[in-house]
Amino acid sequence: MRLVKINLHNQTSEDIKDIKKLLKKVFRPIKNKKNMQIIFVSQEEIKELNKNYRHIDKSTDVLSFPNDDETDTSIGDIFISIEQARLQAKDYGHSFEREIGFLAVHGYLHLLGFDHHTKPEEEFMTEAQEKILRKAKLERK
Repeated sequence: MRLVKINLHNQTSEDIKDIKKLLKKVFRPIKNKKNMQIIFVSQEEIKELNKNYRHIDKSTDVLSFPNDDETDTSIGDIFISIEQARLQAKDYGHSFEREIGFLAVHGYLHLLGFDHHTKPEEEFMTEAQEKILRKAKLERK
């Protein structure tokens, strides 16, 4: 099986050169024959997506949309608000890199079918996230 391929799309005015390097590092050990899209969007755009698809009229940090078509080469799309990631990194007292890595991995696991509606699901997903982030040296401080 080959490494997961990430197609990055930037719909903001942010320079994502360093984010690209970071995400290559984070996803380097992950094997998946399908690819995924990570799209960086503004606060306004992620709020609109959240409102339209989840019927929640507020901004969020990450949204995942799995691809249900088994014949497609993509497992789905992940939308991340860079602005929200910056705010959360400050609020949580860790680096912006840790937050972006966390959001990308969190979104990826949702594409694979992980969820966190129950305590056992949350614990399982958290451990899977932290395992990936530890390999990328993005541990929680």
